[in-house]
Amino acid sequence: MTTPHVFNTTAMLIKMANQIASFFEALPDREEGLRSVYEHIRKFWEPRMRIALLEFLEQYPDGQDGEIGLSAFALEAINNHKADLKPADTKTVPATP
Repeated sequence: MTTPHVFNTTAMLIKMANQIASFFEALPDREEGLRSVYEHIRKFWEPRMRIALLEFLEQYPDGQDGEIGLSAFALEAINNHKADLKPADTKTVPATP
């Protein structure tokens, strides 16, 4: 069972990922937009944020969990680069505080 804090954190991450995707989806080159979403998340999200997002996708591969869900563009961008979003050493960084 998901605790309210974890759900709220996940919902916030999903919202942020969708906002990033919405911005980059406007680029004329679709592949550049997808790559830009991934690059932004990789560069600016701390490892715990990326881990939480990837754990959400492990549990919900379609990116949807009731009221929260990734946009199709965000989901595609993340899935295209899922392996590259994993921090180098996930053993030292706890996924949830």
